[in-house]
Amino acid sequence: MDAGIAPYVHVLRGEGIETSESCEGGSGHVFPEPTIRFFGGKGEGFRAFAIAAAHGLPVLSLRRIWTVDDGELTGPIWEMVFTKKAQP
Repeated sequence: MDAGIAPYVHVLRGEGIETSESCEGGSGHVFPEPTIRFFGGKGEGFRAFAIAAAHGLPVLSLRRIWTVDDGELTGPIWEMVFTKKAQP
């Protein structure tokens, strides 16, 4: 786990959000912005946003996405993107 996103991941995991992928973002990283992907049903994104907001995390967007893996649609999964690089 990237050190720059770890504090955000710990906040969400500490509240029971099942994260699956995270990246602090920036040049040479998978995502341009700090991003956390997580599992859950239709309401889980709203719960994760409420947790993030309560902890003052700078959420830029929240998405429900499907990815294409080996030509097959996979998902959905949640993706939370933050406005700036996370600080350890």
